[in-house]
Amino acid sequence: MPPSTRVIDNIPIHIDGSAPETIVMIHGWPDTHRLWDSQVAALSPDYRCVRFTLPGFEAGAARRTHTLDELCTFFLHVIDAVSPDAPVTLMLHDWGCFFGYQFYLRFPQRVKRIVGVDVGDIKSLRNEATPRVLFMIAAYQNWLALAWRLGGWFGSSLGDWMARSMARWAHCPTVETHRGAQQAYPYYMTWWERENSYRRYGRPFEPECPMLFIYGTRKPFMFHAQAWLERLLARPGNRVVPFDTGHWVMIQQPEAFNAVVKDWLVSSR
Repeated sequence: MPPSTRVIDNIPIHIDGSAPETIVMIHGWPDTHRLWDSQVAALSPDYRCVRFTLPGFEAGAARRTHTLDELCTFFLHVIDAVSPDAPVTLMLHDWGCFFGYQFYLRFPQRVKRIVGVDVGDIKSLRNEATPRVLFMIAAYQNWLALAWRLGGWFGSSLGDWMARSMARWAHCPTVETHRGAQQAYPYYMTWWERENSYRRYGRPFEPECPMLFIYGTRKPFMFHAQAWLERLLARPGNRVVPFDTGHWVMIQQPEAFNAVVKDWLVSSR
């Protein structure tokens, strides 16, 4: 079946494959649905792959914030539309992990299993990380929060420069036609928003469904807590796989990444 696109809540939803099982892929900053190109090529013969660009991340998107409730409602609309009769597998990276985990906590009946890439439970990380790591996280995230804010005060040029500079500093390997400050709203919502702060409404993530967690080891710091990994591994069927890569594991070692994912998807049936 050829790839198709449908529009849900004004967002294009890209669908590849026609197998019964559905995988919904959610990217993070500063990427788009194209992050998963290699995974779709590898998995679509055996699974129905569904992906989209997060609201506000597409080229030319209006500069606005999106609450956790808004994003989780959008994910629910997508999943109900593409897999109305069966729960789906979530494949998540970066902010996609945080958003996908929060969706699972709100709608666990719609999720069969989870593949999380490089970001674990943030609340556990805050409890375990050293002051140095917490400072480094706060520094780069507030830089991006400021980029989003300056995009509203002084037009897009300064904020876009700040966001693109951070992407270069982070050695982001994906090639996108447009990166801008409007994609940085999750950082603003985390640190500077009061009423709808992600830190305020985000809940601890301890999955009861099967989970594969993949992470890169070549980073200044980890985005997960060791204690959280140990709790994850204590549950039968879960698996944790480190890779000798940076943050974008699926781009830096796509063939090995895809092989691990395919093997676990079969074993976790």
